[in-house]
Amino acid sequence: MPEEEAAAEAVGRALAEGGAILICGGRGGVMEAACRGAKSAGGLTIGILPGPDRREANPYVDIPIVTGLGEARNVIIARTAHAVVAVGGSYGTLSEMAFALLFGVPVVALGSWEVRREGHPPAPVIYAETPQEAAARALSLARK
Repeated sequence: MPEEEAAAEAVGRALAEGGAILICGGRGGVMEAACRGAKSAGGLTIGILPGPDRREANPYVDIPIVTGLGEARNVIIARTAHAVVAVGGSYGTLSEMAFALLFGVPVVALGSWEVRREGHPPAPVIYAETPQEAAARALSLARK
């Protein structure tokens, strides 16, 4: 979706401006947009790829890491990140959010999943309204 990609690009740019290294799934769509934004601000990008071929990385990935793990690579992304920013997304994004929460990694959501279970306290997901807020919150949480 174009609005999600624009938001992801702005998040990537703001994260790089804040000195963060961007780690993502390394492919197209929102992942590519976030990498493009980070690169536009001189940032470093890492793509954790689901397949065994580094050529599946988007052109803005500096360090492609091939895994051959498919969606299981989301565990690596969540374990490696100091904070996760979820922009839009489908079930892969939801799994990254869930793994991050399981591992105690802060999660900031921008137009993404609302995580809750009836009869349980709300998941500690921080919901941002703008890309700049999402990046600022993630940077602050990652530094703690």
